[in-house]
Amino acid sequence: MTPAPLSEPARAALTIDGRRLSYLDFGGPGRPLLALHGHFNEGRTFACLARALFPHWRVVAPDQRGHGFSDRGPDFSREGYVGDAAALITHLGLERPVVLGHSLGGVNAYQLAARHPELVSALVIEDIGTEIDDDLSFCLSWPRRAPTRTALIEQLGDSARYLTDALREYADGWGLAFRPEDMVTSVGQVGGDHWDDWLATDCPALLVHGTASDTLGEAHAKELVSRRPHTRLAQLPTGHTVHETDPAGFAATVSGFLAALPT
Repeated sequence: MTPAPLSEPARAALTIDGRRLSYLDFGGPGRPLLALHGHFNEGRTFACLARALFPHWRVVAPDQRGHGFSDRGPDFSREGYVGDAAALITHLGLERPVVLGHSLGGVNAYQLAARHPELVSALVIEDIGTEIDDDLSFCLSWPRRAPTRTALIEQLGDSARYLTDALREYADGWGLAFRPEDMVTSVGQVGGDHWDDWLATDCPALLVHGTASDTLGEAHAKELVSRRPHTRLAQLPTGHTVHETDPAGFAATVSGFLAALPT
């Protein structure tokens, strides 16, 4: 029997210390995969991937703290992000999911595995390494509000194409689904040397590298794979946002890795 097509994901929320953590559950009978987005983004950035993996994989994609429909956290610490992911896995009863993460989400993913190895069966890390020194201060010039969606897009200029999912209508006009100052704080917290976390586990892992990325260089990508056991490297001719630039190629790459995992 042909499986039913993937329906619209269910949006729900988990309350953690009085704070809403919103997430999308794409459902289905498959094995669980937790997908963690990067800065400026939110869970629905993985909708194409969820459709490609259905029905073999059930994708759950949270809006991480301070993003999308989730509340701001009391901080943007490493412990905060990792704690949110662990709480969601426990809340949904996900049995040792594969954890996939892009950029910020990638660091959160391998740090989740380092701190809670019993919760993670495998990792998919999209275009991020272990030596991080990023600067998002450019986003502080983005408008807080605009009278219309069109006006907001015009004011955002070239950046608008990366922020389509993050545009929201509020009572006082159109704005972004995050506070730029929070993103600057968050990226400051994710910076540093995280080699110990990367090397703390040896579960199967796939590192997806965009060969034109300005975030992860080829030499560092190859070093990440060579130093960690059971880790594969896949390279696609994209920039940093591999899953958005080449959704079909990204989905095929991830699907191939997942199909080879032990049941």
